[in-house]
Amino acid sequence: MEAVVGLLLVLFGVSHGVEIHCDGRQDGAHCYGSLGGTADIQLTGSTSEITRYQLTKNSLKILLVRNNELISNIIEHRSLFIPNNGTFRINNLSRNDGGNYTLENFDSDGRRSGMQILQLFIQGDFFSQLSECLSQEEMRVSCSSEGGDSPQYSWTLDGRTLTDAELLSGNNEGNIISLKQHVSGHLVCSFGNNVSNAAKEERISTCGE
Repeated sequence: MEAVVGLLLVLFGVSHGVEIHCDGRQDGAHCYGSLGGTADIQLTGSTSEITRYQLTKNSLKILLVRNNELISNIIEHRSLFIPNNGTFRINNLSRNDGGNYTLENFDSDGRRSGMQILQLFIQGDFFSQLSECLSQEEMRVSCSSEGGDSPQYSWTLDGRTLTDAELLSGNNEGNIISLKQHVSGHLVCSFGNNVSNAAKEERISTCGE
């Protein structure tokens, strides 16, 4: 049987278009970007005297800079190098942008003078699934994030935490819950990860015959 559900989707702080700053000068740094968003990767400081540096990903040379001038950029159609502060901006982030980036610095004699590795994680936007009645006594409700980004979940009913008397199984911190047949009201699933937060609200009714 289908539940009688009025759906209102409410999103706030959604990840799409979020701009983040990553310090590529810190070896072992972790940085979290969002699908469709922008990442500013700091490669040098504004007063840096580094003669040459390059940014690679999986042995692929993404960016090469010499004497503070851009020599090559293989993703120039959606990126920008800002020479006055040594920042590399990547726009419209995709899943393929995630991974390990290696920043190598070279002195005037061409010898490598430093190397740092930055890990960039790309996290996705959210989608939600409607409630469904498994029987007259059980309603299953789920919400989840695209791409398996492991956000944190919490549930409320009419503005308060769900009780054991309303939950048929599970807890209110997972992405799937089962509710007892008498439960009705405004059910909200709140979820988020390192770069975004969102919520889905449904008005749920008891499962009919």
